[in-house]
Amino acid sequence: MSNNKVRNIEREILSDNWYTLNKYTFEYQKADGTWETQQREAYDRGNGAAILLYNTKKGSVVLTKQFRMPTYVNGNDDGMMIEVCAGLLDGDNPADCVRKETEEETGYKISNVKKVMQTYMSPGSVTEILYLFVGEYDESMKVSEGGGAEDETENIEVLELNFDKAMDMITTGEINDSKTIMLLQYSKLNALV
Repeated sequence: MSNNKVRNIEREILSDNWYTLNKYTFEYQKADGTWETQQREAYDRGNGAAILLYNTKKGSVVLTKQFRMPTYVNGNDDGMMIEVCAGLLDGDNPADCVRKETEEETGYKISNVKKVMQTYMSPGSVTEILYLFVGEYDESMKVSEGGGAEDETENIEVLELNFDKAMDMITTGEINDSKTIMLLQYSKLNALV
């Protein structure tokens, strides 16, 4: 860390149950040169990777649908989210992670993936960097039904959608996951599908 406007950082672990919630107390130098003490909480769940699978010939994309408790308790009536395939790195490099998650969640075994960006999705409270990829798929790559890893309590439905329909689902609110929206828009801007 190299910001000379931040000093005397102290960390206190508030929770280490599912992931880690830290409380940071630090001094920050304001524009007038004075220092003020600030406190922030940051949730550390590790870094992750996500991928949009697309098929140019069919004009389709593969997405997943699963229950997300945080959305359910914050206004998503049924808690179901339509998303690109994603997962935590768990020690893998991002490209290997998306290949593994793609096979587990969608049943497609892909080899060629392209990193298109990396992003902080909620920088005010979550430390995670999310690496975003795209990858082309076809039926010959289907090796299983997907659905997620048994030991990870995943109950994932695999969706193959027409690309234009998926784009329309952003407008209707049926797709409201930010990583998914970003990758669909990237695909539209770069005429992948």
